[in-house]
Amino acid sequence: MILPLQARLADAVRAAARSAFGAELGELSFQYPKHLELGDLALTAPFDLARTLRRNPREVAEQLATELARVPGVRRTEVAGGGYVNLFLDRASFARELHAARRDPIAPARLPGHVIVEHTSINPNKSAHIGHVRNATLGDTFMRVLRHRGREVGIQNYIDDTGVQVADVVVGFLHMEKKGLAEVERIGGKFDDYCWDLYARVGDFYAQDPARRKLQAETLHAIEAGGNETARLAAHIAARIVDCHLATMERLAIRYDLLARESDILRLHFWERAFELLKEAGALRLETEGKNAGCWVLTMESEGSDEDKIIVRSNGTVTYTGKDIAYQLWKLGKLDRDFRYRHHRVYPDGHVLWSTTSEAGFTPAERGGVLGGAPLTPPSSTKTEAGFTPAERGAVLGGAPLAPPSSTKTEAGFTPAPVFGHATAVYNVIDVGQSYPQRVVKAGVAALAGPESAAASHHLAYEKVVLSPATARALGYAVAGDEGSVKVSGRKGLGVKANDLIDALVAKAKTEIDARDPERDASEKEGAAKAIAIGALRYFLLKFGRTKIITFDMEEALAFTGETGPYIQNSVVRARNIFAKLEAEGHRAEALVARGAQLDLGAMLEGAEGDEAWSLLVLMARSDEVAEQAVKAEEVSLVAKHAFAVAQAFHGYYQNPRYSVLHAENEDRRAFRALLVDAFLRQMEVLTALLGIPIPDKM
Repeated sequence: MILPLQARLADAVRAAARSAFGAELGELSFQYPKHLELGDLALTAPFDLARTLRRNPREVAEQLATELARVPGVRRTEVAGGGYVNLFLDRASFARELHAARRDPIAPARLPGHVIVEHTSINPNKSAHIGHVRNATLGDTFMRVLRHRGREVGIQNYIDDTGVQVADVVVGFLHMEKKGLAEVERIGGKFDDYCWDLYARVGDFYAQDPARRKLQAETLHAIEAGGNETARLAAHIAARIVDCHLATMERLAIRYDLLARESDILRLHFWERAFELLKEAGALRLETEGKNAGCWVLTMESEGSDEDKIIVRSNGTVTYTGKDIAYQLWKLGKLDRDFRYRHHRVYPDGHVLWSTTSEAGFTPAERGGVLGGAPLTPPSSTKTEAGFTPAERGAVLGGAPLAPPSSTKTEAGFTPAPVFGHATAVYNVIDVGQSYPQRVVKAGVAALAGPESAAASHHLAYEKVVLSPATARALGYAVAGDEGSVKVSGRKGLGVKANDLIDALVAKAKTEIDARDPERDASEKEGAAKAIAIGALRYFLLKFGRTKIITFDMEEALAFTGETGPYIQNSVVRARNIFAKLEAEGHRAEALVARGAQLDLGAMLEGAEGDEAWSLLVLMARSDEVAEQAVKAEEVSLVAKHAFAVAQAFHGYYQNPRYSVLHAENEDRRAFRALLVDAFLRQMEVLTALLGIPIPDKM
C-alpha cells in the first residue's frame, strides 16, 4: 500500500527537480519520523540535490515541498530543519484505500525470470536436527516472501546420496552390524533415529583403529561407481531417510518442488562435463608437489586454504565443492546437460514433488514427441559431445521435461513437469561454516559463465542453533552447572532431533492449554497445541538475523507475552474473538465493517484515539515495503519483526478500555473500530502466511 504512494511521490520529486533545477535524480527513499507531529513521511533528497547544485538545502526543500503538496494523497507538506520535507498524508483516503486493498488484494505484477531457492539439503544419513530446521524455515520463509513480491520461485532440496556421511552409515551396517540390504530393509520403526545412533557409533569405530578409515574411501568409491550391492544399500538408506526428512518438514508446512540427487549429477555426467569445461577455461590446476599433490585445485586470487579449493582429490573422488559447481551451473542454465525427472510424491492438496533420476524418464529433447512435436528420439542419439543440441535446449527453455510414463500417465496423456533450471537468480541456504567453499563455487561459476552468473548466485548463510541449559535438561541431556548454552553435534550423536523438539513443544503447549481450559475438547486441544508449537518454533528461528547464533529456549519460545510466535497468534485470535462477541450480542460484524468504510474517516482519525489508530494503519501499510526490503537484504527476520510490531500495536490500541468495540459510545465509533479490526485481521493473514505461522481457533 505504501509503495505505490512512495512511487508517486518519487515521480513528483524527480519532475520538480527537473523543471525547477534541470537536475536528474536517481533512486529516492523516504524516512518515517518517530513522532506524528513531524509528519508521516520525510524526504531527505533536498540535501543531496543542494550539494549537487551548490544551493541552500532549505531553498531546494521549499521548491520540492510545493510540488509534493499537489500529489493526490498528501494533505500538506512542511519544510523542517535545514532542508527536510515532512509530508502529512490524507488520513481518510489512505485508510479507505488500505482497507479496500486488504479486502480485495491485487497480486503484484509478476517479475520476469525464474528464481531457485535451495534449502534443507540434509545429508540423508540420520534424523533432522534443530539446525536443519533453522535452514528449512529460513528457506521456506524466503520463498514465501519472494512469491509474495511477484517472483516465480522453485524450491529445490539437494540430496547428497553419494557423500561420506551416507558412506559412513553403510560402513556401520556392513562392518559393524554385519547387515546387508535385505536385513536393513527389515528394520522397522524410526529408521532415521536408528541411523542417527549408528552414525555416532561409526565415529568411535574409526577412532579405535585408524586403519578402518580406508573402509570409508572404498565405500565412497563403490557408491559413486554404482551398480553394486554397496551402492544399492546406500540408495536404500538415503531414500528411506529422505522420506523421513520430508515427513518431519511437512509437520512445519515445508514442502519442495524438486529433490535433486547428487547421484544423478554423477551418473548423468554433469560433473565430468563441468570438469572438462573448467580445465578448458584454465580455471583448474593439477598440483604436482606438496600435501595436495595429485589434486585438481581451483585457481583463485583470494585468501583461504588450498584444501577448500580442491575440486578433485588425489584419489580421484570429487569434493562437495566440485559437485556444487556443476549443480550451480545447471541451476543457472549454463551447463549443457539436464536431468530426467519422475514423480516422487503427490501431496494431499495435489502439489507434486518431483525428483531427478538418471534412470527411466524423458529428457527435454524427448518431450517434444509426447506433446505433439517430432517423434521421440532414443536418448543415446540426442546428445552431442557438448551436450544438448540448440533445439533440445529450446525444449528446456520453452516447455517442461516429462517425468517417466509410469508416474505421470493420465487419461489425457502425460503430465508435464515444471522447468527446474535456467534460473535468473539462485539462493542457496547453507550454514555460515560453508561461506568460503561457497565463494569457491561462485568463482567456478564466474570462470565458466561470467560475472553476471556469479552475481546471480547468492549464499544465504546462517549460524548454528544451541540450546539453553533448561531446554537441554528438559530434553534429557546432561548439563554442567556452569554451561551458558549446550552445543549439538550430529556426528557425536549429541543434538536435538527435530521431531523430538516438535513433540516436546506440542506436549508443553498442551499442558498449558489443559491448565487454562481443562474442559476443551481433546481433539481441539491437540490441534491448538500443534499450531502453537509450530508457530513458536518457526517464529523463534526467524526473529533473529541469519548470522546470529540462536540459543533456543522452549519456555521463551512458547511464552504468550514478549516477542514470540504465540503472542502473534494470540493477537489474531483476540481480534477474531472481538467479532465473535459482536455477533453474540446481536451485531453483524460484516455490516459494521461496511458502515465503517463509509464514515468520515478523517474525523475518526483525529484526536488521541485517531492518532493511535493512524499509527497502526501506517504500520500495516508498510508490510509490502518490509517484504521488499527483506528480499533485497536477504533477511527474513525483517518480516518477522514487522509482524510482531503490528501485533504489538494492535494489542496496545485495543487494551485501552476507552477504545472498546463492544462498549463503544455510539454505532459510528463501533463501526470505525470494527473496520480497524477487519483491516488488522486481513493484514495478519498475509504476514502469518509469509512466516508459516498457523493460527488456532483458540489459544
